[in-house]
Amino acid sequence: MKKILLGFGFILATTFSSNAQEILDNAIGLRFSGGNGLGADISYQKKLDNSNRLEVNLGLRDEFSSFKGTGLYQWVWNLEDKFNWYAGFGAGFDSGYSSLFGAGIVGIEYNFDAPILISLDYRPEVGITGNYDGLNSSLALAIRYQF
Repeated sequence: MKKILLGFGFILATTFSSNAQEILDNAIGLRFSGGNGLGADISYQKKLDNSNRLEVNLGLRDEFSSFKGTGLYQWVWNLEDKFNWYAGFGAGFDSGYSSLFGAGIVGIEYNFDAPILISLDYRPEVGITGNYDGLNSSLALAIRYQF
């Protein structure tokens, strides 16, 4: 199953990669979502090439007693002049549940004329080990400074 999903993702990425908008090398900011803890993660994006990037998020939860970290590989496609949409997959760790989880992401973003990026995304997560049971998901708004 993993090979089929990876193959499908590769075909999808190569099909649409010619439509990708130039993305900046780095972006850092906050991703605001619901759930336990503060509901905000520190979010960092690193450009890998013109249509791919890596995103890493780290947030505190359960009244600062634990943390949650997520790493995602993303494909980025251009919709209009300053609008992009993106999709990807990755994994993470939740110290409160002592669990590993798999994650997906799909979202839309807008690049302002200033070096500000705002995005809205949906991230489903599935527990792999530990007490992270079932399917968990979040809808989030992120604001990042690009450099």
